[in-house]
Amino acid sequence: MNKKKVAIVSNSLGKGGAERFATLLTFMLEDSGFQVHSIIVNDVVDYSYTGTLFNLEKESSSSSSYFRKLKKGILLRRYLVENDIEILIDSRTRNVLLRELITRFIYRNSKIYYIVHSYNFQNYFPNSKFWSRLLYKNVASLICVSKAIEEKVNLLYDFKNTITIYNPFFIAEEELKKEVSETQKVILFFGRFDEKVKNFTLMLEAFSESQIFLKGYQLHLLGSGKDLDFIKQKIESLELGNYVQIFPFKENPFDEVRQAKFTILTSNYEGFPLSVIESLALGTPVIAVDCNSGPREIIQNEFNGLLVENHNTKAFAEAMNRLVDDNELYHFCKKNASESVQHLSLKNITEQWKNLLINQK
Repeated sequence: MNKKKVAIVSNSLGKGGAERFATLLTFMLEDSGFQVHSIIVNDVVDYSYTGTLFNLEKESSSSSSYFRKLKKGILLRRYLVENDIEILIDSRTRNVLLRELITRFIYRNSKIYYIVHSYNFQNYFPNSKFWSRLLYKNVASLICVSKAIEEKVNLLYDFKNTITIYNPFFIAEEELKKEVSETQKVILFFGRFDEKVKNFTLMLEAFSESQIFLKGYQLHLLGSGKDLDFIKQKIESLELGNYVQIFPFKENPFDEVRQAKFTILTSNYEGFPLSVIESLALGTPVIAVDCNSGPREIIQNEFNGLLVENHNTKAFAEAMNRLVDDNELYHFCKKNASESVQHLSLKNITEQWKNLLINQK
């Protein structure tokens, strides 16, 4: 039986939540019986994937930036036609109107699904509501990774083709069964080092104000990104050099997450953060700010972690102290963590994608 051919178009498969999701989607769709193609605009691959990879950056070797972009468009169209791509899932950021109108022309004849990964709509919608409606009105579905995103989309544009499908976690059964005899005195952040999104200023100032380092706790930052130097300077200015350690990006930091007391998220905005889901799946509670969007749809306050008012340094510092000092609360959250995200397992989310792509007219 001929398999339906689906292509996932991404900026890259590099370090980041949307990129990590794109690789997970390759496994979900292959398990659902599709022939999977990944098409990436930029030559960065840090995560494991399945199926065929087409790297537009590698294939377009022109020295001129303009001609390279033009060649990528031509190559993309040719690839879609030569491989008879029936279904196209666009997971990129889409913040240049002219480019997106051209891309829609390139995508013609395929069934198009667009994903909105973030509450920061500047990355996905033109400023003009007219052009936003024109760009997305005739696509098969506009897939939102949180209910808050879908609600905002419909409030602004009144689309009839939206759906929410949450991001899943993908952790092997043997990993989920592993246990640690005792957690370390470590508070963990893992993700991209991007101050504009992740708000390390709030994170480090709250850690400083909490003074949990006087109780022997350290803050570990695991990841990579453009703001590493900024973070180092912030650590130095707060005189936290003895209490904060930075570790390089790791594709599957499951041991570090499992051993941490709890993990933290202080973002200005998100979509549906994989780090929060993965942490809970591994039995590690999370303290997160109540940013738009994601955390409030994952964290049940005082059940599997703590949800804190955003941009409130004092409140976040107090939350850290609560999970350090209140053993009853901490162990209650830890006991509930894994079960609280079972609906977000790869198997469950795969079924939702399969139903969408196969059953939709």
